[in-house]
Amino acid sequence: RVALRFLREGRMQTVLIIVGVAAGVAVIAYISALISGLQSSTLTKTLGAQAHLTLQAPDDRVTPAAAPVPGATVLTETQPRAQRLRSVANWQALVPLLEKLPNVAGVSPMVSGAGLALRGEAVQSIALMGVDLDRYDRVVGLRSKVVSGTARLAPGEAIVGRELAQDLGVRVGDRLTVQTGTSSESLRVTALVDLGVKDLNRRTVIVPLRAAQNLLALPGGATELDLTLHDVWAAQRLAAALRTQFPVKAESWQENNAQLVSALNAQSVSTAIIRGVVLAVVVLGIASVLVVTVVQKRREIGILRAMGATRGQVMRLFLVQGAVVGAVGSVLGLLLAVALIGVFTGFVRGSDGLPLFHIHLPLDTALRVALLATVCGVLAAIAPARRAAQLDPAQAIRL
Repeated sequence: RVALRFLREGRMQTVLIIVGVAAGVAVIAYISALISGLQSSTLTKTLGAQAHLTLQAPDDRVTPAAAPVPGATVLTETQPRAQRLRSVANWQALVPLLEKLPNVAGVSPMVSGAGLALRGEAVQSIALMGVDLDRYDRVVGLRSKVVSGTARLAPGEAIVGRELAQDLGVRVGDRLTVQTGTSSESLRVTALVDLGVKDLNRRTVIVPLRAAQNLLALPGGATELDLTLHDVWAAQRLAAALRTQFPVKAESWQENNAQLVSALNAQSVSTAIIRGVVLAVVVLGIASVLVVTVVQKRREIGILRAMGATRGQVMRLFLVQGAVVGAVGSVLGLLLAVALIGVFTGFVRGSDGLPLFHIHLPLDTALRVALLATVCGVLAAIAPARRAAQLDPAQAIRL
């Protein structure tokens, strides 16, 4: 009761520091939600057309003709071997083993290689991909990227990137010829897809797995196994584990997008610095107001001490004030953060009229921010509370 009375008597000071705490909490919560939404949107767009983890056959390497003799000087010149399409060894048996791993959400075998797409006089170089449509859809969500037609891969059918279809002058239902170094096949287009990157749309042709095996002269093979994970950030650790467990070359999305990972890490570090600076400002603000309160209430503190209040009780008096200021400011700050998120979602839009990306404030994040602000309020009150507890009652009353 005494702590709340002190806060009510210094109404203007209390209002100002609560507003300061609310502003700090709102900035922390809003920045956290904004960066989290931005990173989630960036990852979704970047990983929307690629697997989280890819397994391939190891690269061909030149084997030395003879083992080197210790102490002997050997002059050699080794020319790297040209890499060729090779199947992952025993991939049919490897797929169920990978699907049983705890973090793996889906596994899709693929046969990929280069080729040409022909229609009339138009010729375009393509990246030919043979997949099992249901499995591949679980990895990259292919059906959600269809802009025309229906995703279907029966024998003799193909799914084509939108830009490639424009270059060739084909629509859904038209036929095109896919030619590789060994054979060619006429395919009917069942759907056009937008993979989010124009370069991919300009060269992607997706066919049934068996058709790609025949076109690329790799019967029964799979050049890579694509994996999607529940936790995308676990891809690098899983890749390292699979390289030691199986004779494969495992590459995570972090290794293939090193610059993106660096940018995301820089964003996280910047966000942490902003949080730290704002929390420091909040702590200093609460501490400064409570120090002023100690000076203003020296006579009251002296009377309380003369009436029998212990040093511990006086300390708790100011610690309670810090906790109340932190808690009330946290609640108001979270409400302000939700309002800022609503304004961002409602008014900040892209060229297509849709929100740039979706952001929201998770409940666990809100609770952590509120708890952190309340704890900081208590910590900020420690120094003023110790000063108040050390006041001599007689001197405090005389002043």
